[in-house]
Amino acid sequence: MSNIRQPLTAPIRRVRFVYVALFFALWTSAIGLRLVWLQVVKHHDWMERASKQQQRTFEVAPRRGVLYDRNLRELAVTVLAESVYAVPSELGDNRGNVAELLSGIVHIDPTDTFTAQSSIMARLTASRNFAWIARKLTPEQAQRVRELNLKGVYLQKEFKRFYPNTDLAAQTLGYVGIDDTGLGGMEREFEEDLHGTPGHVLTAVDAKRHALGSEEREPLPGENLVLSIDTNIQYMAERALDAQMLKMKAAHGTVVVQDPHTGQILALAISPRYNPNDLKHQDPSILKNLAVSDVYEPGSTFKLVTYAAALDGAGVEPTDIVDCQGGAMTMYGRTLHDDKSDHFGRVTVQYALEHSSDVGAAKMAMKVGNSKFYDYIRGFGFGDRSGIELPSETRGLLRPARKWEATSIMSIAIGHEVGVTPVQLVTMVSAIANGGTYLPPHILLDETEYMKGDNRLKPAAFHPSNSLPAKMPDGAHRVITELTAAKMRSMMQGTMVTGTGKSGALNGYSAGGKTGTAQKIDPVTHTYSHTRTVASFAGIAPVNNPAISVAVVIDDPMVGTRYGAETSAPVFKQVAQEVLEYLGVPHDQPLKEVKPGTEPKLEIAGDAPSEDPGDLTAMYEEINALPADDPLRQKSDAALVAATASAAPKPVTSTERKGVFAALPEKMLKAFRDHGGSSFMTDEAENAKIAAKPIVDHVQRTDGAVVVDASTKVAVPVMQGGLRAVIQQAAGAGLRVQPVGSGLAREQVPAAGTMVPLGTEVVVRFTR
Repeated sequence: MSNIRQPLTAPIRRVRFVYVALFFALWTSAIGLRLVWLQVVKHHDWMERASKQQQRTFEVAPRRGVLYDRNLRELAVTVLAESVYAVPSELGDNRGNVAELLSGIVHIDPTDTFTAQSSIMARLTASRNFAWIARKLTPEQAQRVRELNLKGVYLQKEFKRFYPNTDLAAQTLGYVGIDDTGLGGMEREFEEDLHGTPGHVLTAVDAKRHALGSEEREPLPGENLVLSIDTNIQYMAERALDAQMLKMKAAHGTVVVQDPHTGQILALAISPRYNPNDLKHQDPSILKNLAVSDVYEPGSTFKLVTYAAALDGAGVEPTDIVDCQGGAMTMYGRTLHDDKSDHFGRVTVQYALEHSSDVGAAKMAMKVGNSKFYDYIRGFGFGDRSGIELPSETRGLLRPARKWEATSIMSIAIGHEVGVTPVQLVTMVSAIANGGTYLPPHILLDETEYMKGDNRLKPAAFHPSNSLPAKMPDGAHRVITELTAAKMRSMMQGTMVTGTGKSGALNGYSAGGKTGTAQKIDPVTHTYSHTRTVASFAGIAPVNNPAISVAVVIDDPMVGTRYGAETSAPVFKQVAQEVLEYLGVPHDQPLKEVKPGTEPKLEIAGDAPSEDPGDLTAMYEEINALPADDPLRQKSDAALVAATASAAPKPVTSTERKGVFAALPEKMLKAFRDHGGSSFMTDEAENAKIAAKPIVDHVQRTDGAVVVDASTKVAVPVMQGGLRAVIQQAAGAGLRVQPVGSGLAREQVPAAGTMVPLGTEVVVRFTR
């Protein structure tokens, strides 16, 4: 019997093989499709997730551009401040204690909910990797946080906007938010240019968050803006406006000072103002710029447009006769009245403007006609945006002539049924001042990457001109002829001499202008109010060669007659007087002696320079730190006053110069000639001698202290004129000036001719 050998494996069935092969094919296909989905279709998403896990990107804020005035004084700068933040995942269970400790340091303002303990705790709970505690701390707060040395709490430097002059030109400059984004004024209008381009820091990290390397891109700082504003003129305008606002208990006020030959705005003052360094506690209603966004009926100041149109377009002459009909005129059932105290009959056109006759103005407009009158109004810039570099400018209110009612021309002729802005008003006056050419107003001089101190960035100090630019700016056009403009200036001067603007007349300067008083619409009755008004004044000075144009608008005065003559004209008087003296504009009229105590005082306590008749000698001794045995300490005030009597400012002609010097003691005259201390000499030869003599100035140390050169002495010059003239006279002799008061130089310590070391600070009292 034979043995049959058994097979070692079971037979393979074909069906089972097919199933297994099919399974592996499907499994491989699924894996392949999944890989295609992950590596092709979702490749970008997974790369982003990987980058978030493996890399950290930090944005580096750029430095915001600086705002300068025309003399390169900083109006808005960016400084470094420290902010505190936390990484909640590193705090563990101590979040409550950390929130309590930090809120005790950073929560100093009860109205600030962001830094309250509950708010800090909510942010620590809501985030795992990052939570702000407080932004832009004071140095004291940052130091206290640093001393706590809390785990998971860090300080980070940030840029912070700072306004060195607090509320000066606040509405013009504007303000920024917590992230340095411009929200108002120039800050908002030029946000893109000022903000700059942020930088980036890309850092690779491992699984334990350790940095492996970084790649940086530097931020690009923002552009710097140079404004046409002069800080000194801005301060003068704001001081005068604030004082009158307080006196009249008015709601709002605006003063605009403009160069009539370029259209540049030298000052744009608004009251009340706000402090952009402390926005949390400011009234939102005062943030807007009333000079470009506030529309009001101009009243009688608009008569300048009416009379200019009549002289230029209807052949009217200032000496022509107009019948004012006793102060009342009826047309289409409507009666137009002059002021209740005015009952003019047949008077000259000039007299009608000087005394602000409404009837006379209406008849001038009717001589021109609706369509032509409308064209002149538009030519002066009304009814359209001026293009000034400020946000939220309105075009004003002016209906086309075809939509005027039958009696609209009577209303528009006297400044009703038309809405204007203060900037439009001052630009209209500038067109008359410069010879009849409309120049769009501008407040931006330059946009540059250069910083102060770079030789490529030069200050643009304002010097009055008597000619228009060689290249006219876009939008400039002639409105009236030069002859018409000259006639209008003469009529405006008459308003200041014998008419309604007498309270705005200047001392030593001719001026021309027009008062205006417009009734406001009562929101309840929708009719003109008998108690609420807008008082305004628009003027120029000097008349024959205007250096400045000024518009003053005071809204809703509550004290006095509330007319423009009483409310706004005095502000023009103070602003124009101080600005012309500051600019060194020559007097074109004799100076009138002002008795002490009779000059108007429009000053705010704490803001204006003191005019208290204090001891100038003591001030001089203190400023210059004179030793006890210094001879200047031996002089009495009486002697100093007597010695400076000849310094009283008055116009000095070339023929009077020898007489003036002849009155000086020979010793003093010799000192003047030897040291160049005088601003004028007896002959051209001596002038040339002084001009050739080098001036050695004082030395300023790195810590800011000024050191005088005791080895070299110079004679103190006769200080005369306004502040700018006095500073120039002192600088020419190598001296400095400590001003007291405002107006013209009246008294100085030490006396003229006194020999003092170079760099000495001379105390000069200015009065009106």
